[in-house]
Amino acid sequence: MVRVHELHYSNTNTYLIEAKAGNLLFDTGWAGTFPAFCHAVGQTGIPLQKINYILISHFHPDHMGIAGQIAELGPKILVADVQKDFIHSSDSIFEKEGNGSFIPVDDGTVRLFSVEDGRDILKEIGIDGCVIHTPGHSPDSISLFLDEGSLFAGDLNPLYELELHRGTQIEKSWEKLLKLDPKVVYYGHAAKAELKKDTAPQSLGDTAVYALVAQIMKLTDKGCNVQKIKKKTGADEAFIQDVLRMYLTHQNISVQGILDRIEIKNR
Repeated sequence: MVRVHELHYSNTNTYLIEAKAGNLLFDTGWAGTFPAFCHAVGQTGIPLQKINYILISHFHPDHMGIAGQIAELGPKILVADVQKDFIHSSDSIFEKEGNGSFIPVDDGTVRLFSVEDGRDILKEIGIDGCVIHTPGHSPDSISLFLDEGSLFAGDLNPLYELELHRGTQIEKSWEKLLKLDPKVVYYGHAAKAELKKDTAPQSLGDTAVYALVAQIMKLTDKGCNVQKIKKKTGADEAFIQDVLRMYLTHQNISVQGILDRIEIKNR
């Protein structure tokens, strides 16, 4: 039996999975969050030196930012064959922003494996599960599924948004995952979701919120102010202001990006 510790220390949800023979960290935060990470792990009662492996859902900056720094303490970074060409894809981003706390992944701390062999790797620390290639958000995205029903999906678009991605790679990835019959989904930015057996997308209410945020963004682009947007959409003024704050201060942010940030803010 495994125990999942949810680590809330940055804008990315990360998870420490405690198993019979070791511990696995799934994802890390942006560079600069290492002190907060250490504090969060300390609250679990698991020593940092007892983390055996790090598994990254995909090599975007907010998911691998402190992987190199954590690996200096001893754990190996598990990298699937579908990810090997992306290990250093974020290095230039940290260099461009002048983030002096970023430590690139040392290739000597990497343990490459094929997705098909993921179950054997997990067995080494007492985890019964598998690794699945789930492109859609990025070509190197992988998900972790535990046989007891826990699914770690990284930044794969949340299940409640599935209706908006019919016919895409995102739907194909979710089709693979839903065949495994997950009981709970741990997302990279959204709150965890407990699923029922008849789950398709979770709720049309969430999809409606997605559409509302998209409409607010479009009206903003047309020059509408808060009062005019409120009149046209019927949305709560505080919600509109939250959306606009995210939209106007984060260049090229997506609807899902706004929803994820609002979710974390209100957690």
